[in-house]
Amino acid sequence: MSSQISSQPILVFDIDGVVRDVGGSYRRALADTVEQFTQGGFRPTAQQIDELKEEGLWNNDWEGSRELVYRYFEQQGVARESLALDYKQLVSFFQSRYRGSDPQNPDSWTGYITTEPLLLDTAYFEALSAAGLSWGFFSGATRGSALYVLARRLGLVDPVLVAMEDAPGKPDPTGLLATVRLLDAGYPQRPVFYIGDTVADMQTVVKARSVEPNRPWLGVGVPPPHVLRGAATDPAGFQHYIQSLQASGANVILQCAAELTPARVAELCATLGSNHPDSLTPTQGILG
Repeated sequence: MSSQISSQPILVFDIDGVVRDVGGSYRRALADTVEQFTQGGFRPTAQQIDELKEEGLWNNDWEGSRELVYRYFEQQGVARESLALDYKQLVSFFQSRYRGSDPQNPDSWTGYITTEPLLLDTAYFEALSAAGLSWGFFSGATRGSALYVLARRLGLVDPVLVAMEDAPGKPDPTGLLATVRLLDAGYPQRPVFYIGDTVADMQTVVKARSVEPNRPWLGVGVPPPHVLRGAATDPAGFQHYIQSLQASGANVILQCAAELTPARVAELCATLGSNHPDSLTPTQGILG
């Protein structure tokens, strides 16, 4: 039994864009916030938000909102150093849109978070457990936001979770490494699959590999729903997004996390030989 555990891959999931669709919630709150703090001068489009995320520095949407506000005023000839931008006020406004008027009490949340479409269901995680796979979550979302979807909406009991409050932001690998340590049952050679939808997610895998080079690491990239939906109408934009994930370290590209079934996990490990995902190169991704 111990030898089986020692070779079983660990699956760690990002949450936003992987477990839930945040196109109409986090991203909408980001756009609302930028519009509010530019006095209506600028509201970023989905593409402009994607372009910001591609820089790999703005996994935190509060910081991303502030950065877009700064850039807007810089384009107007105003230096960011001269702006009296209150970051706490910006965060408070963002949270009022995302959570609602009582952001500290999940029982009374009325914001965008309450209507986020789920991309995975409870049965998916039950199937992973039934197959003997260990799984958990590393997300840049706040713990309250993450548990709202994981515990309240999906009904997961005490999921392994490292959230914004627990570790530095991506692409710093500290949080991913901490999640893995909670799941590896003392077997430091177990392969790790990290499933994410952004450049920062894939860069996190690359950095984790540099810290623990003897453990096999696999970056599984999934395009967020708004990008996947736009594949037919904007194929060039879709391909650009996929190529950005691959260039940042994605070894495998799937349409959605639900495609990473126990059978697919076993298939990937068997293809790699000796359960070493690092033998995949970033250009060997698959879609479908």
